[in-house]
Amino acid sequence: MSKKFTTIFGFSFWVLLTAIACKRDDINFETPSQLLRFSADTVFCDTVYNQVRSETYAVKVYNTEDKDVMIPKISLESGSGSLYRINVDGKAGTEFTNVPLRKKDSLYVFVEIAPVANAPEAIAEDRVLFQTPAGNQHVTLFSVVQDAEFYIQTETNPNILSANTSWTNNKAKIIFGDLTLAEGKTLDIQPGTKVYFHKNSGLKISKSSILNVNGSLGNDVIFRGDRNDTRYDTIPKNWNGISLDENAVLNMNYGKVFGGTRGIELNKSTATIDNSIIHTHQEYGIFAVNSTLTARNLVMNNCGNADLGIFKGGTYNILHSTFANYWSMNSALAGLGIFATNEYQNGTATEQGPLTLNIRNSIIYGDKENSIVFKPTTGQTFNYTFQNCLVKNGATPGYNLDAASIKNQDPKFENYFTHKMNLRVKADSPAKGKGNTAVAATVPTDIVGNPRTVSPTIGAYQ
Repeated sequence: MSKKFTTIFGFSFWVLLTAIACKRDDINFETPSQLLRFSADTVFCDTVYNQVRSETYAVKVYNTEDKDVMIPKISLESGSGSLYRINVDGKAGTEFTNVPLRKKDSLYVFVEIAPVANAPEAIAEDRVLFQTPAGNQHVTLFSVVQDAEFYIQTETNPNILSANTSWTNNKAKIIFGDLTLAEGKTLDIQPGTKVYFHKNSGLKISKSSILNVNGSLGNDVIFRGDRNDTRYDTIPKNWNGISLDENAVLNMNYGKVFGGTRGIELNKSTATIDNSIIHTHQEYGIFAVNSTLTARNLVMNNCGNADLGIFKGGTYNILHSTFANYWSMNSALAGLGIFATNEYQNGTATEQGPLTLNIRNSIIYGDKENSIVFKPTTGQTFNYTFQNCLVKNGATPGYNLDAASIKNQDPKFENYFTHKMNLRVKADSPAKGKGNTAVAATVPTDIVGNPRTVSPTIGAYQ
């Protein structure tokens, strides 16, 4: 009886399933009678380099009709010669026909660019064409393609510049891993050169070596991560940073260093930095251990611990510079303008050194109660001078400003958000005309070339 019941039940199930299948509506895809709708009419792809694929971008195509439609043709306008590749409904290629799209539904068109080798720097533009009886439509694809020179560290390639080297702006420099300038050598970087670093990569300047960054107004030398989409301009830790070993020398004019962990690390080394911008680093814009730094028209902003971190003393002269800090990515980090101490923890012991710090005609400001923290060590020299500065120094700063300095007054930056990076001050700023003229005479033009010898404004911008 049980076996008979099982047989009848099984037979009935299959009859019911067949009946349902027979009654199921067949899907009839019709010709579109309305235009398609897209999530974007232009796709701006990341800047890419020869032989390196871009990120994958997506465009959604919507069928707003109350019927299933068949799109007759989706294709790249440049066909197989395009620098772009598309993927439609899970299939890769350059041309697709009779693409189905259910009513009130959407499909993805994925886009990437894979430039050919040795292409000149250029604009790569193409269009994804959608051909239907309702009308021809397109989505524009746009990217910058640069020729690039690669420096790749591997187990068999230590990635060392073993001779004096000059980089020009004819090719972007792409660095994977650490690139090291050998001891006693010189690296000259010419105006307009772009140096890009992959994740966890950096530039190391060995003992007694020299790094000359020779940018010019409007033709800066750029150091940044290799994710070149502008949204990464305001994200730190895309790369490590530039580090200088003992007795190494940095001469930087019109450099931009951003998006790393420590922008520039000085270890008993010497740096002269003029007309440069350092911003958006996870720890420090400049991390200096018992070093010598001269900075003129230096603009710094948004670094997790401090724009400038000074350890184990050293000698530092900051002239007509602007250190802002409105760090908001991790509230556990101090977000200071300057931190300075005689001490340095080397990993196994505490080292000490004398400090001399002179800050003249400069702004150190941010959203914290005190933008400067000094931690002198008993028995160590800790000399500092403020001259005609504008400082956010809170109620109990632990240091003294000169009589000509301005305390806790908003400098009224044009825009302190990093993606705008406009730390010029407004016309009614308290910094206007308050600089010392003798100091201004030593830095007679501001970071954008404006003269400042008459009624100098405090900071890097006149």
